[in-house]
Amino acid sequence: MIYRFTIISDEIDDFVREIQIDPEATFFDFHEAILKSVGYTNDQMTSFFICDEDWEKEKEVTLEEMDDNPEIDNWVMKETAINELVEDEKQKLLYVFDYMTERCFFIELTEIITGKDMDGAKCTVKTGNAPKQTVDFEEMATSSGSLDLDENFYGDQDFDMEDFDQEGFDIGGDASTSFDEEKF
Repeated sequence: MIYRFTIISDEIDDFVREIQIDPEATFFDFHEAILKSVGYTNDQMTSFFICDEDWEKEKEVTLEEMDDNPEIDNWVMKETAINELVEDEKQKLLYVFDYMTERCFFIELTEIITGKDMDGAKCTVKTGNAPKQTVDFEEMATSSGSLDLDENFYGDQDFDMEDFDQEGFDIGGDASTSFDEEKF
């Protein structure tokens, strides 16, 4: 059996990678295949997230052991086979490759190929250039436009004190009703 994953980025429209991998390979093998396919170095903290159909994170598979609490399920890339957490076509995953800025690839199990086997992983489609592996915060601010933090950042500074209720934000209703007596 072979899993075929399609990988895209929300940063670059024409970026696509397709990786075929043995489902019994580990998430670490998958991690290395992704890094190789995009030309990234293996010196950053990364994680896979198993997601629901709306890309909401459910389970995290970390590069390193993060928590030694035996009551919490922990998945580490080198110890977790892909088929332990991914079994169905259309399963969605996130691969966070830049933890400081939460940048990631969107991954979907596109096809389960039965009747064939393979060792390791292989990049079978390579389209477009990958986004930069890391960006610093100053570069992000420059690319997304500077933040306008002038004196009007919090809103209009011209207000009339008479607009405020002198008794403390009475929003209507019986003034004799205390907070404890209100029923919701």
